[in-house]
Amino acid sequence: MTGTRLQSTARRTAGSLRGVSHGRPFVEKLDVYKAGDKVFLIVTDDPEEQIITVKADPERGQMLRKRFPSVTDGRYLDKHHWVSIGTGRGVTPELVTELVHDSYDLVRQGVPRQRRKKTPARV
Repeated sequence: MTGTRLQSTARRTAGSLRGVSHGRPFVEKLDVYKAGDKVFLIVTDDPEEQIITVKADPERGQMLRKRFPSVTDGRYLDKHHWVSIGTGRGVTPELVTELVHDSYDLVRQGVPRQRRKKTPARV
């Protein structure tokens, strides 16, 4: 899988989820996706480093880093709860989709229920 496909799979998956917004609140090269006001995906728009960064359960993150050489400690955020994924052996569109969904679910658990209901569904 190419870096472009990795990133487009992550963007497409995130865009299909309920109540997702995105923008570039930090720097121009970081495309940030949020559920409510909580970040769950960062896509790095740098041709030299085509990665995505997602939230992960710490145990799962550790397992992913051991299993896939292109999964590293999360960039930009808490290294314990975030992983960055680049292209590499075993990284598939299905894995990327699963990791984006898992990150979204972890973040949504922290968004107050009232705010989840008010957030419009994404088509």
